[in-house]
Amino acid sequence: MEVPLWFALLVVGYLGVKLIRPPAWLIAVLLLGGFLLADSVLAPAIDTALTK
Repeated sequence: MEVPLWFALLVVGYLGVKLIRPPAWLIAVLLLGGFLLADSVLAPAIDTALTK
């Protein structure tokens, strides 16, 4: 069974929020930080560090 990545991330994110109950500001910071880092000059360095 193949599950799309976006669906798997949505399910894991939903369960994480329901079970762990992090504060809303932490979720916002992680989402915004990830979005900003993905489009920054640091993206290739982060990609290299994570794929090795």
